[in-house]
Amino acid sequence: MVIEILLVFVLLLLGVLIFLVIRSRRVEPTDLKNVISSTWTELGLGEKIGSIETQARDIKDSYKSFEQMLRVPKERASFGELALETILADQLPPDMYGIRETVFDGKRPDAHIKSTEGLVCIDSKFSLDNYGRMLVTEDPAEKQRLKKDFIADVRRCLDKIAVDYVCPDKGSAEFAFAYIPSEGVYYFLLSEAYDMLLEYSKGGVHLVSPLTLSAWIGLIRAGVQAKKLSEQAEEVKNDLIIISRRFVEIDDKWRVFFGTHLKNASLQAEELDKSYKRLRDEFDRISKIPQK
Repeated sequence: MVIEILLVFVLLLLGVLIFLVIRSRRVEPTDLKNVISSTWTELGLGEKIGSIETQARDIKDSYKSFEQMLRVPKERASFGELALETILADQLPPDMYGIRETVFDGKRPDAHIKSTEGLVCIDSKFSLDNYGRMLVTEDPAEKQRLKKDFIADVRRCLDKIAVDYVCPDKGSAEFAFAYIPSEGVYYFLLSEAYDMLLEYSKGGVHLVSPLTLSAWIGLIRAGVQAKKLSEQAEEVKNDLIIISRRFVEIDDKWRVFFGTHLKNASLQAEELDKSYKRLRDEFDRISKIPQK
């Protein structure tokens, strides 16, 4: 497409140039040929067009390779798992998620997230064979049949996730994710099988794409952080209660000490002071007796 646009631009430029030359003076065919040749050479249009053509061919080949990879179930699954792992690693700390770990009953989801409600399991295995055939075929009847087959494939996948990974009594959260690493496929299902997806969503199985999974991860992470703050607030509250109890104990002991022992000591000190004063008065009196 880029090459065609560039060629049209070059042709228009040359057309304008020829028009101006012809209008200014009479030219011979050889003169016109020389002008075109020199202009083409000076601008390096041949090299630029060749370079653009090579880059376009490389992009096309890369796209074909990527498309072929997604058509192979094993390669497609590997790509989905890699994309999923990248999203989790970018948005969550290592202690909040796991990759292909055994969770319960020997089940090994492609990934799981540790939430406040339990483990949120994620399965990224999906079948796009019928979807790919549907995009390629030109026959309307065949396209409709393949669409139904693809939606049936998705239903089987969602059924398996519901049975394997929505098990709150075994430590899972009340929902799980079916991850599709393609926004195009995700929005196709939203438009063509919305009622089915809504049905499974009510049962705890949510179909997610890279964008929607990121939004879900943000909500889960916020819930975990809120719980940690709540736990810390509870710890502070408990510490204050303990300090308050200890203060009461110290206050009681101080009241006993001040009200009894210290007060008694004060009274005894006053009695001692009075006795000392009486004794000193006696000494003063004796010292004033005249000697005979």
